[in-house]
Amino acid sequence: MQALAVYRKPTVLSMLFLGFSAGLPFYLVFQTLSAWLRQEGIERATIGMLAWVGLVYAIKFLWSPVVDRARIPLLFAWLGKRRSWMLLAQLGIALGLVNLATSNPATGVTQIALGALFLAFCSATQDIAVDAWRIESAPVEMQGAMAAAYQIGYRAALITGGAGALGLAQGYGWTTSYAIMAALAGVGIVTTLLVREPQEHVSRESAEREARVVDWLETKAHWPGSLREIGATFIGAVICPLTDFFARYGGRLAIVTLLLIGTYRLTEFTMGSMANPFYIDHGYSLGQIATIVKAFGLPVSMIGVVLGGVVIVRFGLRRALFLGSGLIIASNLGFSLLATTTTPTLIGLALVNSLDNLAQGVHGTALIAFLSSLTSSRYTATQYALFSSLYALPGKLLEGTSGFVVDAIGYPVFFTYTAALSIPGLVLLFWLLRTGVLDGRPVLAAGK
Repeated sequence: MQALAVYRKPTVLSMLFLGFSAGLPFYLVFQTLSAWLRQEGIERATIGMLAWVGLVYAIKFLWSPVVDRARIPLLFAWLGKRRSWMLLAQLGIALGLVNLATSNPATGVTQIALGALFLAFCSATQDIAVDAWRIESAPVEMQGAMAAAYQIGYRAALITGGAGALGLAQGYGWTTSYAIMAALAGVGIVTTLLVREPQEHVSRESAEREARVVDWLETKAHWPGSLREIGATFIGAVICPLTDFFARYGGRLAIVTLLLIGTYRLTEFTMGSMANPFYIDHGYSLGQIATIVKAFGLPVSMIGVVLGGVVIVRFGLRRALFLGSGLIIASNLGFSLLATTTTPTLIGLALVNSLDNLAQGVHGTALIAFLSSLTSSRYTATQYALFSSLYALPGKLLEGTSGFVVDAIGYPVFFTYTAALSIPGLVLLFWLLRTGVLDGRPVLAAGK
């Protein structure tokens, strides 16, 4: 009961709504959009390639130093650094959803692709700012609760942007569906205006590293002023966050940890764009998909998030990471089994969807808590964006080929293949067991 009391704190409650804001665009630019395109007769290979729009999430570390350092005129004085970037991104998300609502796949997918690209960029920028706000607004011992609250809001948004959007499209058409989703972007805007800007903390080690930037500037006194400023900004915003991570964890341990991050969500990303096309190709209607996902997906997803948080608090982060991987493998094997059935059954859809939502709830909560434990307070936005980009990049590259793979081997073997993609992550988890990294306390840091 004491552990559950943390969820009453205003900062934690705010994460519910910010998590909703972060999760709302995700399915609307991927799974829900893929269902729309498939219903319009767009080929699976084309739908799969559109998943490469998600590479924007994987390269967000490229502009995360800008979000970490730059001050938006007018908005910064009003809201502060984190909230000003959150608001700007949320306004872009609303605009992007309105643009998709007015698009017509029948006239070609170019406008859809460009609109999805803009929406993904705004969504990724919001992720950078929200993740930084989350980590800076609560101490380490509250990060598990913050991650769980974020995931609950995020999962609720996924159901809204998935089942909710599908149900609206079934009854009122895709234009109305996406227009209503654009209105729901206001949840994040209102929350951003109400929350407090976190205080910035600088550790002694970070201050020492940035002092080296000053020393570097002194050695380049003969350079033009503009060039010296660009160099100082690049070193402070890009080089220092990287050297900080490797200095704290040591070269070998840091590399293996990054490999784990890059492989942990391969399964979830690779199968993502093919889930709804699979439902449609297997004979389910939009209404059936929406009903099953709303009736079973949402509550089970919440159970998964809470279960992930409880496992972290009660049994440790390492067990939550292992449990998430095991459940993800089981859920994809469930999809493979469902794909072998000759007639669509609602019971089969409910069971598979429930297991998938449970797995993603545990999986996502464990990973967010793990990545949060790796960041330095001085470089929150840049380091977390780098980590989250790294876990997205390999999966998004594979996801773009998913349509071709399904066409070549069929759905049953495809989902077996996606389940197997979690094996490398499990191997790396076992390798890191004795290092302390999985518990947020590396005992082998600095090469020891």
